[in-house]
Amino acid sequence: MFRISTNATRMALVAVALSGCATSKDTLLTHDSATMLDIWNQHTSGQPGAGANRELLDARQALRRPLIEADRSAALAANVTYTRTARSEIYRQFPRLPNPDLIMYVFPHLAGSEQVPVPGYSTVFALHSRVEYALPGERTDDY
Repeated sequence: MFRISTNATRMALVAVALSGCATSKDTLLTHDSATMLDIWNQHTSGQPGAGANRELLDARQALRRPLIEADRSAALAANVTYTRTARSEIYRQFPRLPNPDLIMYVFPHLAGSEQVPVPGYSTVFALHSRVEYALPGERTDDY
């Protein structure tokens, strides 16, 4: 029983394949004098003979409306936070590592070979001699 249904299925597939090969291309693809440009113009640009072309042209005109100034300024304001600049890239990708300032007080003293008196004063200098930058993704928060 199983072998009979398998053979019948095979025969049906062979018959379908052979009938597909028997069809000629001239009956499936009709030939007329229209070129691809003619077909394109007929279906898209409102040439006579196309029914839905008016609707297509109206939809295109609705999309081509000019922006008013309020829309333009709103679009620019919305994109400011997303716009990439060299400054934002440097400060976001390579933040500066903390370099605290140290305040040093110099007591009054005598300086030089002639022992000139120098009054006391304060000075400020950075802890590290160079400015250091964090690598992208490196943690810069306080631990």
